Amino acid sequence: MVSTPTRPQPDKRQAGKPGPGSSAVPVQGPVSAPVRIKAAYRKFWSALEGTGTSKNGSTYYLILGSTLALTAIGIMMVLSASSVESIAAGKSPYGDALKQGVFAAIGIFTMFVLSRINVVWLKRLAWVAIIAAVVLLGLVQIVGAEVNGNKNWIDIGGITFQPSEASKLALALWMATVLARKGRLLSRWQHVAIPAVPMAIIIVGLVLVGNDLGTAMIIMMITAAALFFAGAPLYLFGIAGLAAAAGTAVMAVTSSNRMCRITSWWTGESCADGIDANYQATNGLYGLASGGWFGVGLGQSRQKYSWIPEAHNDFIFAIIGEELGLVGTVVVLILFAILGAAIYRVVVAQEDMFHRVLAGTIMVWLLGQATVNMSVVTGLMPVIGVPLPFISYGGSALLMSLCAIGVVLSLAREQMAPAIRPKRMLKFKAKPARTAAAAKKTARKRA
Repeated sequence: MVSTPTRPQPDKRQAGKPGPGSSAVPVQGPVSAPVRIKAAYRKFWSALEGTGTSKNGSTYYLILGSTLALTAIGIMMVLSASSVESIAAGKSPYGDALKQGVFAAIGIFTMFVLSRINVVWLKRLAWVAIIAAVVLLGLVQIVGAEVNGNKNWIDIGGITFQPSEASKLALALWMATVLARKGRLLSRWQHVAIPAVPMAIIIVGLVLVGNDLGTAMIIMMITAAALFFAGAPLYLFGIAGLAAAAGTAVMAVTSSNRMCRITSWWTGESCADGIDANYQATNGLYGLASGGWFGVGLGQSRQKYSWIPEAHNDFIFAIIGEELGLVGTVVVLILFAILGAAIYRVVVAQEDMFHRVLAGTIMVWLLGQATVNMSVVTGLMPVIGVPLPFISYGGSALLMSLCAIGVVLSLAREQMAPAIRPKRMLKFKAKPARTAAAAKKTARKRA
């Protein structure tokens, strides 16, 4: 009897799977929402950090372009905001804008010079810079000029200079140098605190003697940023935050002017003595509200007619909102966002602690100060005398901000260098390889 061969049965485990020669593509199910969110989150941080794009110079030009754009907007708005009060005082309507333009030209030139200098050379100037800052802050209390209750300026030949602005860059450079030298010892709180914290306390104390709480807050922010990027233990920031909050509360309670500002901001009413410390902020909000989407037109502000005192200084953002509208304020915000993202790319690309701490501290200084200023103008914080970087009137602030950008540009240029080095190294290494091959070939011919 002949048996009939049976057809092999397919394995159930292989059912539905394409064979070796099959071109069928397995059908994938829908991607879940958490997976999509996670992918978008990774894509966002990859773009923010500039992965794969830092070598082509995009970071350098983003920093440079946004800085120059903000500076140009600042000169234009200073001209618009200061012209009315200058005419009322019998001065030239272009005086403040021309002075701001001169400081901008000096600052841009210094920025380009610093961008061509290796930042490592600045380490040698760290101690000289911090000692000079302390000496100048001390001289302010002796021979300084007092303006609107703040004693922060030194008058030299008719030109006023604000040492507290220079102390910001000096402190950032000095702390980066000291913390980088400490290195791995920063895991112990003693090495974190000494000598960084005492020096910062000295500078903050000298600024507070001049009754400038806003600048003191920015300097404390710079100190915290330097310690954070150096890798100090996080619990120290909690302790420092509580100490800073307690100190701020004591300074507010012991000053009737500061308490008046806080209560006026919180309640929207005048103080017991009839002073409306929120007058400037209220009119700033009126200016922002009347600007609408596209503003009333450049130079057409009504609030700058003495409704906002010193409109070209700390409250220039309100004039931008009134004359250029929501579109103008959003453009300023976007420029600061581009600047911050570009500096962040520089920070995350640094392997050396000195470079990382210096760039990160400058980033927090400029963006933090801008955030505080715009928060005050929009009513999110009580009135604090903090200028808007690159835009508010003030030669010292503009000059030091541009110098800080020059330091960051120097670090960004170092990121561009590796894009050129590998090609040169490959060419250099290829010659010995060809020479060895030629030598072997010559030896074979001789044999």
